Amino acid sequence: MFRTLDEADVRGKRVLVRVDLNVPVENGKVADTTRIERVAPTIREIADKGGRVILLSHFGRPKGPDPKQSLKPFAPAIAAVLKRPVAFAEDCIGEPAAAAAVDAMKPGEILCLENTRFHPGEERNDPAFVAQLAALGDIFVNDAFSVAHRAHASVEGIGHRLPTYAGRAMQDELEALTKVLQSPIRPLAAIAGGAKVSTKLDLLGNLLEKVDTLIIGGGMANTFLAARGYSVGKSLCEHDLLPTAREIMAKAKAKGREFVLPVDAVVAKTFAANAPSRVVAADSVGSDEMILDIGPRSIEHVCSVLARVKTLVWNGPFGAFELEPFDIGTVEVAEAAAELTAAGKIITVAGGGDTVAALNAAGAARRFTYVSTAGGAFLEWLEGKPLPGVEVLRAG
Repeated sequence: MFRTLDEADVRGKRVLVRVDLNVPVENGKVADTTRIERVAPTIREIADKGGRVILLSHFGRPKGPDPKQSLKPFAPAIAAVLKRPVAFAEDCIGEPAAAAAVDAMKPGEILCLENTRFHPGEERNDPAFVAQLAALGDIFVNDAFSVAHRAHASVEGIGHRLPTYAGRAMQDELEALTKVLQSPIRPLAAIAGGAKVSTKLDLLGNLLEKVDTLIIGGGMANTFLAARGYSVGKSLCEHDLLPTAREIMAKAKAKGREFVLPVDAVVAKTFAANAPSRVVAADSVGSDEMILDIGPRSIEHVCSVLARVKTLVWNGPFGAFELEPFDIGTVEVAEAAAELTAAGKIITVAGGGDTVAALNAAGAARRFTYVSTAGGAFLEWLEGKPLPGVEVLRAG
């Protein structure tokens, strides 16, 4: 169980709220407010209950103070989403910048502190830096699941010094993810795509323990096809991992898991948008061709699997979705999953940068049960790893 805002008394308190403002900025202005919109309910709730909201975030990878990576442009962007004023402090710790700004706050007001990564103590989780941050608050609320896999000062460190609670966006994420992997409505299927098996070994291992059906897509499917003895031509393939791929397939068979690989593919001789392409059986790829998407029979097979499962976890696209027409496999499966979700026949949870981009491109994301914008944290959760920023929220 996780401590949530339902258990927190914020009235009159200084509430440090960790958010993730690591979003695109163009010409000094925030270009995508999605993450701000997700944390807005938490900020409003604390402010409306009379708490003083003090926002903490990093931005980029600065090596010390850098005006180009300042959070200053975020204060007006947050204010625009919340439709209420947001002040800004020129630092995130110390006198006079941070402490004076916090002391001047009245109940219900909102303050954004400067980039936590301007200080080396943030990423080191340095106890002295943690103490300086914690000195600014009475309560800590983490509403940034996307950085929960990092044991940084403003993510995990403060949680050991102040009463700590999950914000509403964090709560939604944890409830959605816990439901699909800890207590799913079965049958449970997972789509694991992306370029390489090597980056997803932990994911595949954990999913095989949890799911009834594992669907493999993207470049990593090529490694499994090659492990079955198929020629994959010039396709992206980790030939050194063929023994590992065979072990994974043997493990799936031993556990009675359904293991779904492409049965046909869209191939081309060049990696480019609208490159001349053809559909071939999975075992008939030419030596000068590369697999860039799953074929129509594979799409049909995956969609038939989705029609008989009750829960789906999705991480990774099926093909080179950023290049037309090699986005068709991902788009059509996404559309099928979205339609089944809208009809109440399946629970769908998806996450990871490429996955979210693909679902948005397909116009399917808004119809999924839950789409995580967390990237690395989402992947580590699926891998079964404890996340430092989540562990400090557990009710002892």
